[in-house]
Amino acid sequence: MSARAEAADSATSSVTGAATLRGARAAPRQRLDAFERLMLALVIGVCLSILILPVIILWLSFRDAAPIEPASTYSFLHYVEAFGDPSIVRALSNTVVFTLVSLAVALFFGVPAAWLVTRTDLPGKTLLETLMTIGLLMPGFAGAMGWLFLLHPRIGVINHFLIGLFGLHNAPFDISAPAGMGWVMGLGLGPLAFVMTAAVLRSIDPALEEAAVTAGAPFASTMRKITLPLAWPGILAAAIYIFTIGFAAFDVPAIIGWANKTFTFSTYMVLQLNLAEGSPHYGAVAALSTVVMVTAALLIWWYSRLQRQAYRYQVVTGKGYRPRIVPLGRHVVTAWTFLGVYFVLDKLLPLLVIAWAALLPYFRYPSAAAFKSVSLVQFGKIDWELVFEAIRNTAALMVLTATVTLAIAVAFSWIVVRSRLPGRFAIDFVAFLPHAVPNIVFGFAVLLFTLFVLKNAIPVYGTIWILLFVFVIARLSYATRMTNASLIQIHKDLDEAARVSGASSAATLWRVILPLLAPTLGYAWLWIALLVYRELTLAVLLTTRENLTLPVLVWNLWANGGLGPAAALTLVLMALMIPIVALYWWVMRHRGPLQAT
Repeated sequence: MSARAEAADSATSSVTGAATLRGARAAPRQRLDAFERLMLALVIGVCLSILILPVIILWLSFRDAAPIEPASTYSFLHYVEAFGDPSIVRALSNTVVFTLVSLAVALFFGVPAAWLVTRTDLPGKTLLETLMTIGLLMPGFAGAMGWLFLLHPRIGVINHFLIGLFGLHNAPFDISAPAGMGWVMGLGLGPLAFVMTAAVLRSIDPALEEAAVTAGAPFASTMRKITLPLAWPGILAAAIYIFTIGFAAFDVPAIIGWANKTFTFSTYMVLQLNLAEGSPHYGAVAALSTVVMVTAALLIWWYSRLQRQAYRYQVVTGKGYRPRIVPLGRHVVTAWTFLGVYFVLDKLLPLLVIAWAALLPYFRYPSAAAFKSVSLVQFGKIDWELVFEAIRNTAALMVLTATVTLAIAVAFSWIVVRSRLPGRFAIDFVAFLPHAVPNIVFGFAVLLFTLFVLKNAIPVYGTIWILLFVFVIARLSYATRMTNASLIQIHKDLDEAARVSGASSAATLWRVILPLLAPTLGYAWLWIALLVYRELTLAVLLTTRENLTLPVLVWNLWANGGLGPAAALTLVLMALMIPIVALYWWVMRHRGPLQAT
């Protein structure tokens, strides 16, 4: 018997009839027992922690004096100084170009791939969905490193080949320009565009398309006038979400643009907080962060509004619905060629050139002589004691972040879904707030909170606990979406049956609800752990020698000119990731999240 069946049987065995359950439901429970009050206290504490972070940024952006000074006046001085600085204006303009190109590239590859999976008879759909989903987990800095070796104006392999082939005086491509960085970021965000638009394309009523075909409309006209307009709200929502992520991305601009002083919003922030000379510009960074935070919040509000208005485009009705599958015929080759080009550009080519750079004493263009010099010398330049320490920190953060985040998420979902407390939906809104705050801004807020609020009272700066805190808060939005959806699917009759049998809230949660949530929790646990493993943006402002993680160690090697050792360590990082990704793939294929209860 399955865990779900056992949990259901044990919960309902003592209930003699439906009348008993109806009687139990007739008097809705509003009072919380001791365990539920404990969960509520935890939820309120987490909510306060989330809410205080943007408040600290806002406070510091108006405070004229340095944070350590006891008294100060308040004005718009930091805003005037920040936006009067040409370097900030240039960084923001770079960010806009970078983000728009990222968005265009992501949609260009992601939306057609989603259409091929959901609306055609393309063979190998399962493989494509698996590759796209796993593609979300590849560290952005790995792809950026590969493309820098390919299209750098001076050392880029492709640029070198084209200069020799056509006798050019200058490199035809410059990956360090904002558009070049946007190309790399867009390739990495293609799987996200795929995931977000696939569900929309899958649910379009085929009757409208079939009517157009019956009326003699060509395929292109049907796509332009029916399919795309119906899918437009979902595509626009995905575009807004991707734009928000791209705007605050750190890893790709840091790897590609930092050495060439092509700064975006996120890299400029890190630069201003890690000056070689002088004190960090907390006020200017806070002012800039406030503007970006408000902009991101407006974009997320627009995204949520589009989601709420999605009912206007609901065209799937009745049991007669079936998706219209377009036969590709001889175009199957074209479709897989398009997809193959994407996977080569996004995954295979960057990884191959990283491996090439890692196996040479110094970077050389491919040739017979270069192949003869292949060795492991770059691996010998790595401080392996530091690497093992970073691995221990990263592994601890993966386990702790996933476990603590899901424990908190279950508490949030229990209060929001199962209780009837007034204001519980405001709690759910607060849990979603980290979703609207760019990661780099979130890291900055936690930095301020630990340095100038907690100070010496709770000395967590420089420990893995500060990273655990920021990782948990940042992943809470995703975790609560998963646990909310799954808990809603579990009927309340099971809770009430357990209570009639004398079970407390703690026993009901442990013996009834958690076994039913186990598939969802296992799926989400692996996903969160993998995201922590590849996380650079959240950690870069909060990492010291004592709490170093693998991605930050790679970044430090790269930023200090150790291109070969950084490439070698990236190969190690990717190799260590393989068994975890394989386990995630197995769970996704054989269990997946809870679908129905």
